[in-house]
Amino acid sequence: MNKTVPEALELARALVAELQPLTGVERVLCPPFVSLTSVAPVLANTGIDLGAQNMHWEKSGAFTGEVSPTMLQGWCQFVILGHSERRQYFGETDENVNKKVIAALAHGLTPIICVGENLAENEAGKTAEVVTRQTRAAYADLSTDQALRTVIAYEPVWAIGTGKAATPAGANAVIGLHIRGCLSDLYSSSVADAVRVLYGGSVTGANAADLMAQPDIDGALVGGASLKPAEFGAIARAASH
Repeated sequence: MNKTVPEALELARALVAELQPLTGVERVLCPPFVSLTSVAPVLANTGIDLGAQNMHWEKSGAFTGEVSPTMLQGWCQFVILGHSERRQYFGETDENVNKKVIAALAHGLTPIICVGENLAENEAGKTAEVVTRQTRAAYADLSTDQALRTVIAYEPVWAIGTGKAATPAGANAVIGLHIRGCLSDLYSSSVADAVRVLYGGSVTGANAADLMAQPDIDGALVGGASLKPAEFGAIARAASH
């Protein structure tokens, strides 16, 4: 929840200058709802996609304050679903996330599905249990074709905004064993290998290269660093390399 609409336009222009020259990496900006229609023209014909930070699963109706997938169609290519802050502060459940994933896919949007354990769960040794449960729930009733149209982001909640990023090897292990492992059980090893999995949690220009070098980390879900164009550019360059 950052930036007024004029500030968002200024940031988007600065980010385009950093990101547009890069090749071999997919770049997506996800501003707040109020800035989507203003930022969209800035990204037009740049090769940089637009995403929303959330959405409801219903097309329309008596859900005051919510935004539907039909409202995002035509503006966005991506939508973040199940972000840890949505789960923690707004009571989103695994079941709700699954409904949103199905609705996003039905409306031509690529869902970026967030999974990850909090500090208490991490310290209690429940990382595998939590990440597997959230992944399995998010993909409930999805066909193989639908699964291949998704992106997953592993975001250990204890690492978000704390400066305490997971170690590259540690994040890679969770993604390989528990996220790709779950997808392999649900579908096949080839599907598990094909689905792109991002890491999110205190990603910076300084640690991005080490994270991207891991075999099971395909990219980053960037938080605070995305508000700093040069920093975000450094992260994207690491992914590009």
